[in-house]
Amino acid sequence: MQDTFFFQAMIYLAGAVIMVPIAKRLGLGSVLGYLLAGVIIGPAFLGLIGTEGQDIMHFAEFGVVMMLFVIGLELEPDRLWRMRKKIAGMGGIQVAGTTITLTAIALAFGFDWKTALVLGMIISMSSTAIVMQTLDEKGWMKTVAGRSSFAVLLFQDIAIIPMLAILPLLANKALQNNTVAAHVTLMDSFPKWIQALLVLSSVTLVVLSGKYLLRPIFHAMAKTKMHEMFTAMALLVVVGIAVLMTSVGLSPALGAFLAGVMLANSEYRHQLEIAIDPFKGLLLGLFFISVGSSIDFELLLSKPLQIIGLVAGIMAIKITVLYSLGKFFKVGYSQNFIFSFGLSQIGEFAFVLLSFSLQENILSKEITDLMMAVTALSMAFTPLLMMFNEKVLMKSKCSMTGSEEEDESDVDHESNPVIIAGYGHFGNTIGRFLRANNIQATVLDNNSDNVNLLRKLGFKVYYGDASRHDLLQIAGAGRAQVIVIAIGNREKRMEMIEMVKKHFPNLYILVRSENRDDAYDQMNAGIMHIYRETLDTSLRVGIDVLKLLGHSSYEATRSAKTFFTHDEKTLKYLASIRNQDEYISAVREKIEELERVILADREAMSLENAEKTMLT
Repeated sequence: MQDTFFFQAMIYLAGAVIMVPIAKRLGLGSVLGYLLAGVIIGPAFLGLIGTEGQDIMHFAEFGVVMMLFVIGLELEPDRLWRMRKKIAGMGGIQVAGTTITLTAIALAFGFDWKTALVLGMIISMSSTAIVMQTLDEKGWMKTVAGRSSFAVLLFQDIAIIPMLAILPLLANKALQNNTVAAHVTLMDSFPKWIQALLVLSSVTLVVLSGKYLLRPIFHAMAKTKMHEMFTAMALLVVVGIAVLMTSVGLSPALGAFLAGVMLANSEYRHQLEIAIDPFKGLLLGLFFISVGSSIDFELLLSKPLQIIGLVAGIMAIKITVLYSLGKFFKVGYSQNFIFSFGLSQIGEFAFVLLSFSLQENILSKEITDLMMAVTALSMAFTPLLMMFNEKVLMKSKCSMTGSEEEDESDVDHESNPVIIAGYGHFGNTIGRFLRANNIQATVLDNNSDNVNLLRKLGFKVYYGDASRHDLLQIAGAGRAQVIVIAIGNREKRMEMIEMVKKHFPNLYILVRSENRDDAYDQMNAGIMHIYRETLDTSLRVGIDVLKLLGHSSYEATRSAKTFFTHDEKTLKYLASIRNQDEYISAVREKIEELERVILADREAMSLENAEKTMLT
């Protein structure tokens, strides 16, 4: 029974749906939830799944390929070109610096130079799956740390190519004859110059197909009006690229990323994301579960100090190298900690490189088993490290002033009466209105691409995280009169409300709200000036509908004003109700009350019109 496919699938899915919501509720993040699920259902505890974790892991790594494809869809070619220095600079120095450092340490511990070099290369890799998932989940992808992490991870994917080429050269020739057959591929039968030509041709094919061939194909699929065909085509593209890249010895994730970049300007970009996203999420979850289930607790219990010491030592070395790299590239304090802690684990590709090195007799089985356990544990510890950084280090930094603001932002000391935090579509409209009325505002936004674009358009916008009180101090919050909190992230808005109330009680706080639930939280936090994004626009549509149906402009506008006044009063009343049943009852009551108020107002208008008619 336990060996059947459906039973195994049920266990994996049950582990995910039970542990991930619990982990999210405890603030641990989904990645740690998946890892814990793998540990619990794996051989070490419940034993509901066997030792097939490694095999499933290789299959589930396809989720990483899909993730890189989706990331590519969000990254237009010109933006990727602008990042070339960061990719080559930060990524190249990280891989080379970490490899050299760890190779030197391994040599100092008595390993021969081949083993030391291979270990250095393997450990220099980081986990694309864990890092990108965590950054995306926390909304950090567009921060300095997010972009720097992405640049390094992308270079690591590229670096896999020369690493795979180097490993056979380091193989133990005396023992290699027993294993070489396992690695003979179509590529191995060709001379080296033809192999290089095939690699170059494959990359060119992916790029040209993404730019010229796939768009008409997706257009044809879209014309069928069968969503499943579009989804099937999207999967075929990703799977086909993975097969092509693997057959020529390249990283399938790198090929998928290039195809995504080429489709970034396509009109089908968003539909492709929607089609791929469910598969990506499930396969990444399966990958994390398999990592958790593959942790060898027998080995861990037999050598606890050695393994924990290795994990701690390796992660500490990587954090040191990454933090130094961040300082060199002028990444600010808190962003640098996110960057260095996030990339401190050993990546999923280490499992492939370790197996390859064992088969090539470069590494012994004892070292390989030990490093497998260390790799899995380093990946499992990363979400905890990130949580420690977010809950402890970043908060302690926020309580300091005058340390490294210039690294984090480009804000000048300002003394304008208004500060606008967040300059997307919502904040931008407010800023343009104030500017038209000759009112100067200090504008803060943490999207550097948005800041650069707005500056080119002539707006004085500063890059920086407006939720930091030391940054607001520089922006002139102590001298300003009003702050408009227009940032898009709901949790960030609530954090900012508490911070502004605590440090800048002189400011009137005007806050953007997504919906009623958001408004309730803000109202309960003591905010009086709350502006729901869709309320005014919705009422304008309602006015136009009434006018099109024959109502007078005055009647429609007056009815909308009555609705607005009643809705604002109702909002304040409902915000105080906590019991769900009471809330539903109160909402029904208020809906009926609104209908009576509108009807009474309409009757009053009719009387007013009748009186005017009699007087004339």
